[in-house]
Amino acid sequence: MEAGPRDTAPSTEHGAADHDGPEPDGTALSPDGPDEASEGVTTDGPEPAEMYGDEVEVELRPQRRLRIWQLAPIVGLAAVGSLMFAFPLAFDFGDSGAVIAMLGLLICSCSAGWGMMAARRVGYTLPGLPQRGSGRRADWRMILVYALTVAAVVALAVWRVARLRG
Repeated sequence: MEAGPRDTAPSTEHGAADHDGPEPDGTALSPDGPDEASEGVTTDGPEPAEMYGDEVEVELRPQRRLRIWQLAPIVGLAAVGSLMFAFPLAFDFGDSGAVIAMLGLLICSCSAGWGMMAARRVGYTLPGLPQRGSGRRADWRMILVYALTVAAVVALAVWRVARLRG
């Protein structure tokens, strides 16, 4: 079998020029190509000296990242806590609704803290906070933004639960 397409049309025969002598440039071709490589032909690829450039050190230890067994309980607690917080606020559960909502908020906050501690252990940080052991100081403006955000969320939650009771 041939590697390329075949010319099977009967009326298309290729004629070859009859030359009684060698080719004009002095190189004769065999049916499958030149017998010897000419001087200008080189092998593809870089030279051996070009193959070995500057050495690069690569860390062989695997990256520290949160695994599924670390994330599953955190996500589960966050989901349960947020549902416990949201359902009594959305639907009237009577006098016990405020207690269930506050318990859900507490569970959700605990899972958020647990997740932050797990992330810090593997080396992740919030924006504005330095890496563990880096010796840098935290940006006080970012800490203020985080504190105000947490305080606003807690104040809104307490206000909402207080409105349920009153």
